[in-house]
Amino acid sequence: MSTNDHLSNRIHAVPGTAAPTLQDLLSVAMDAAYLAGRRTLAYFNTRLAVELKADKTPVTQADREAEEIIRTCILRNFPDHSILGEEGGTIDANPDYRWIIDPIDGTKSFVCGVPLYGVLIAVEVQQSAAVGVVYMPALDEMVSAATGLGCRWNGRVARVSTVSRLADAAVMASSITTAMARSSAFEILAGKTRLQRTWGDCYGYVLVATGRAEVMLDSVIHPWDIAPMLPIIREAGGRFTDWSGKPSIWSQDAVASNGELHESVLQILKSETPKTRPDRS
Repeated sequence: MSTNDHLSNRIHAVPGTAAPTLQDLLSVAMDAAYLAGRRTLAYFNTRLAVELKADKTPVTQADREAEEIIRTCILRNFPDHSILGEEGGTIDANPDYRWIIDPIDGTKSFVCGVPLYGVLIAVEVQQSAAVGVVYMPALDEMVSAATGLGCRWNGRVARVSTVSRLADAAVMASSITTAMARSSAFEILAGKTRLQRTWGDCYGYVLVATGRAEVMLDSVIHPWDIAPMLPIIREAGGRFTDWSGKPSIWSQDAVASNGELHESVLQILKSETPKTRPDRS
């Protein structure tokens, strides 16, 4: 069953009325992610021109158009809400509601024709990450969650795995090279686990939330890279923190797990021997 089958007529909050519920926010986020994601497919595997931003990361016309679609959906429903987007910058408005957008997480994968890229949308309610949506357009997979409402994967309940030993765990990372350049932590973790894979980005977190992997880590991140992951992983029964153990989307690194393994993973991450802090790749 495709993700489109799970999209229905949404009941959106009407501007000027009562505060939106988490379900209102989640519904708009799901619609926006789906519409933006379908737009990216018009450019996928088309030899799209790639530009480099000031920080040397790639951006394409697909990124810009997808973010514009998301912003239009948000502002049509919640014109007084704040927005932080990777490509479009910040709208400072109502501080109680801040939408955080990454129109294409995994642009390098997208440019290479690898289908493991996603549209990320999160909503902070009173400075707490409460809503998260990841849509993988090329795979037609959507994972969505809101505080107290559970986590769903294409409409069905999503749960983390029950693996309880590091030796049985699968570990994901956006880049082994980047992770190993930072410190000894990833190499030690890799030596204690069953399987290690990359092409991670948002898909690594999706795999953890849906019970297909046990650990996903990023050694350097921006808020828009991981904003939806805190509510998604938490509502799926796992844990999401930075490498020090703080549950935050505003730290410089991130790790998600099925919960059972989190303390064991944190023990390794906290004892790292630092090297450098390269850009996320």
